[in-house]
Amino acid sequence: MFGGTSAEREVSLNSGQAVLVGLTSLGVDAHKFDPAEQSLTELISQKFERVVIVLHGRGGEDGSLQGALQQLNLPYTGTGVLGSALCMDKIRSKQVWQSLGLPTANYKIADKRSFDAGSCKAIMASLGDEVMVKPAQEGSSIGMARVNSALQLETAVQNAFKYDNKVLIEQFVHGSEYTVSILNGQALPSISMSTPRDFYDYAAKYQTDSTVYTCPSGLTADEESQLAELALEAFDAVAGSGWGRVDFMRDQLGRFYLLEANTAPGMTEKSLVPLAAKQAGLSFAELSLAVLATTDLVK
Repeated sequence: MFGGTSAEREVSLNSGQAVLVGLTSLGVDAHKFDPAEQSLTELISQKFERVVIVLHGRGGEDGSLQGALQQLNLPYTGTGVLGSALCMDKIRSKQVWQSLGLPTANYKIADKRSFDAGSCKAIMASLGDEVMVKPAQEGSSIGMARVNSALQLETAVQNAFKYDNKVLIEQFVHGSEYTVSILNGQALPSISMSTPRDFYDYAAKYQTDSTVYTCPSGLTADEESQLAELALEAFDAVAGSGWGRVDFMRDQLGRFYLLEANTAPGMTEKSLVPLAAKQAGLSFAELSLAVLATTDLVK
């Protein structure tokens, strides 16, 4: 299932087509299904047995589709209703991690109904005068901005409100960005990302060739083990299951900070999960089959 109606539709179309090709290359009787063009009831009328969810963002990664599929008694890949909803919401997932003592950057919340532009100066001061602004429930860095003044913050928050009624204002962590992919309870080799842009934004992810991905990431064995353990603990804390990805920043003192968890991450040939899987010895087709196998999990 790919495509959909979220702001990440184009990415989903690319991911889904790649997975479809991967599965059919191994003899799986797999078919495209785009919920933007087809009613979910067709899943029943066409006698499909299970659903591989490769929808990114709202409507596919936020628990709503998972709930619908459960009502249709159709097994589906990855995380269930609760975990999908939690992971999609950057604010609530941070609150869960914070409550468990897991490391995540300091933050403030802007609510569209009550946001006071006059508070921007105080927010900047409390978070170290450089922050990331993120719509609470968008992916692929859509609506995000890195700012270092109260005036920039006001503009960035108002822009983020175009995508969501709640916005995360997060202390900027100076350092390197890492991601850990998770497959059936195991952490795959970590990946480090670097970009000449202000941050790892939509263009850095999908539109330029200047982003550098390193896997293995260059961590020591102990650091790799520490990061893998933290990724698994964080994913479990927000009820993630089956497969997914957890993103981190590492500050200049070597400390890791949780950014977010993804329950249906990108799956193009150049995406991060396939890159980590390749390092672990899995081809793209084998990875696609392993994701399909997560339909057997009890949700």
